[in-house]
Amino acid sequence: MRIRVQIPLAIINHIIIRAMKKTAYLALTSFLIISASAIRAQDTRIKITGIRSQKGHVIINVFRDQESYNQEEAYKSFTFSKKEISEGIITVKISPIPGIFGLTMIDDENSNGKIDKNLIGMPKEGFGFSNFFMEKMKRPIFNDFKVDPKKQADITIKVKYI
Repeated sequence: MRIRVQIPLAIINHIIIRAMKKTAYLALTSFLIISASAIRAQDTRIKITGIRSQKGHVIINVFRDQESYNQEEAYKSFTFSKKEISEGIITVKISPIPGIFGLTMIDDENSNGKIDKNLIGMPKEGFGFSNFFMEKMKRPIFNDFKVDPKKQADITIKVKYI
C-alpha cells in the first residue's frame, strides 16, 4: 500500500528558487576567482640588463607624471632581491598599474633604500629608466621613459653606472 503525499506548488517553487540562487552564487564566486587569477596573470614584466653584481637590491619606482618625477614622489615602489641574476640580467614582475606611467630603477648595492651620490651629486650606484638608456649626462624628462601598458606589456631597463 502506497501513501501519496501532495506537496503544495508554492513549496516546490520555493525549493527550486533556493537551489537556483545557490547555483548562481557558486557560479558567480567561481567567475570572480577565475577573473582575479586572470588579472594577476597580467603583471608587468621588467627585464633589467647590465647589473654588475648580486650585492644589494633592485628598487623600481613608478611615476605617473612629470611633476611626481621632478619631486621624486613615487606612486609605488617595489624592491627585489638580486639573487636571481644571471649574466647581469634579472626579470621582475610588478602588479598591474593602470594608465600611463614611467619607471626608474636603482641598483641599491648597499641596501640603504636610496641612490648614493658623490660630492657633486653624481650617482655612485647604477640606475635606469623604462625603455630609455641615458647616453648624455642630462636627466631625462618623463616623456622620455613613459610606458603605455595597453601598447607594451614587457619593459626593458638598461642599467647605467657612472
